Amino acid sequence: MTVDIGNTNIVVALFEGKKIKNEWRLHTDSDRTADEYGSMLRMFFSGANISDEDITGGILSSVVPLLIGPFINLMTKITGKKPILVGPSIYKKLPVKVPPSAINEIGTDLVANAVQAYTEYKKPCIVADFGTALTFTAIDGTGQILGVAITPGIRTAVHSLFANTAQLPSVPLEAPPDTLGTNTIYSIQAGIIMGYKGLVESMILQMKADMNNAKEKKCNVSKKDDNYSDEILVIATGGLNSVLRPLTNVFDKIDKELTLKGLNSIYRIMTESKA
Repeated sequence: MTVDIGNTNIVVALFEGKKIKNEWRLHTDSDRTADEYGSMLRMFFSGANISDEDITGGILSSVVPLLIGPFINLMTKITGKKPILVGPSIYKKLPVKVPPSAINEIGTDLVANAVQAYTEYKKPCIVADFGTALTFTAIDGTGQILGVAITPGIRTAVHSLFANTAQLPSVPLEAPPDTLGTNTIYSIQAGIIMGYKGLVESMILQMKADMNNAKEKKCNVSKKDDNYSDEILVIATGGLNSVLRPLTNVFDKIDKELTLKGLNSIYRIMTESKA
């Protein structure tokens, strides 16, 4: 049982081996109790003919501190054992390396992304995660997390514009015909969607250059490796990557379930290390 608690949604998935068998999404609400969330999950389980006895363990990632305790209690009741909590205490056992300055700051979902990207591809990677925040995580070819860039997510930007202006409406997250907005909806879509296209492409280009510079310093060489940028794999994940996917060729891989797969990989690593 993998649980990924984000600022907007809680994603619960059941894995059998490396394969997702079931997946559900709940709205994140830190005022809900473990019992309330438990009732909702058991309703989902019942609809899928799943009993608590079918679930043998769990792993939890949360960027909402108030929900960590309730979900540890809930998952313990369901699985009969305390879930693995992704956090600084387990980072040394993972195949990726978190910078010492970020040990207590990096989002656990980003660590899960890095673990899955590195273990699956064994190449330098940039993971663009389209969630409440849009994050870019850089991982080198040895599994070192080089750094993270964070910007407001697409939906967050639209909501902020709608919430803080008197006459601008909330609009669908769809690409307009072009950037020449001929009505308010097209104008906002042009600014947000096409603007984020430029942001993503520019950020990835700059991050590749910075990763190349970091490689030069690490290897103590003065000559740039012109092929290194081409080796860097760009992976898009998160629900809103589909908004930009048709507009750009900057992504090499699309994996909406990357975070969940990463949590499952961490669970397997941790349980095998105890065996």
